[in-house]
Amino acid sequence: MAKKKKGARVLFGLQCSVCKSQNYVTERNKINTIDKLDLTKYCSVCKKHTPHKEMKKLH
Repeated sequence: MAKKKKGARVLFGLQCSVCKSQNYVTERNKINTIDKLDLTKYCSVCKKHTPHKEMKKLH
């Protein structure tokens, strides 16, 4: 069983802006990166690179 990390890093999902499917789970430092992330990633549903936006925090 994994231990919960302490600190400023939070887990969140990246959601495709076109088809609204959650494709990636990543983490960021909430102190250094205040704004929500908006990255261009590959979507396997759309089969092309699309903008992915930060969804919600995962636990």
